[in-house]
Amino acid sequence: MRKLHTLAIASIGLALATTPAATSAQAWAKAALDKSPRHGEYVTIPEAGGRKLQAWVVYPQVSQKAPVVVMIHEIFGLSDWAREMADQVAAEGYIVVEPDLLSELGPPSAAPASAQMPQSSSGAPYVPVKPGGTAAFPDQDAVVKAVSALPDAQILADMNAAADYGKSLPASNGELNVVGFCWGGGKSFLFATNRRDLSAAFVFYGTPPQATLMKRITAPVYGFYAGNDARVTATVPQTIIDMKAAGKAYKPVIYPGAGHGFMRAGEAPDANAANAAAQKKGFRRLIRLLRSDG
Repeated sequence: MRKLHTLAIASIGLALATTPAATSAQAWAKAALDKSPRHGEYVTIPEAGGRKLQAWVVYPQVSQKAPVVVMIHEIFGLSDWAREMADQVAAEGYIVVEPDLLSELGPPSAAPASAQMPQSSSGAPYVPVKPGGTAAFPDQDAVVKAVSALPDAQILADMNAAADYGKSLPASNGELNVVGFCWGGGKSFLFATNRRDLSAAFVFYGTPPQATLMKRITAPVYGFYAGNDARVTATVPQTIIDMKAAGKAYKPVIYPGAGHGFMRAGEAPDANAANAAAQKKGFRRLIRLLRSDG
């Protein structure tokens, strides 16, 4: 049974939020989720350190075992759009595991009393949702501040737990990819320096890791950038140099006229033409590369 929740998104004046859609209630995204025929469920993944990581998992409607995509949400947390994007990728034949990186970190009093885990179709022994997570924060500003403060060591531990969980599913064929957006795009690039069994890493308008870490990357990295996003896109030329010096595959594409966050903004009802075009092209490229690995 699909269990959905609505995040109240307050308007904030933040440099990272360059479009109105970033701070809307995203009713259009939730409406798309409500119509989806795919099975989506919340799960809790116990970590070795005792923390329980909540994640949104969506299964494709296929008869064969499927590759796994670990998806990393924006700085706005596990929003309705983040879960709707997971559903879109699952529609193309992938198991998507999207961890809520604020799991157990929100105000305990804000957690709904009825927040219990549905029974997982995978048969894994899950536990009730603990207080915390994106939905437990009082407003979007608090979510942004909390995500911004997450330490890389914890983020990588969460991503590794999500990846291990996805690969362990009976429906998984063992192939692993990572996709991230905005803040999560930077973390998907960072994850490529940490995870040796990745088939590919997809970075949507995210900043690169330190050049000294790039030598540890074993998978190709594909970048998706906005022409009107100087803060992030200005990092691309040096990243090309650094990745080449490290002997690693890095293939960036810049979409003219698009702004930061175009994968979300391009889906919104008020999307401008450049963002809408970049969203369509970016999604097609993502799926093509997932299927062909380059």
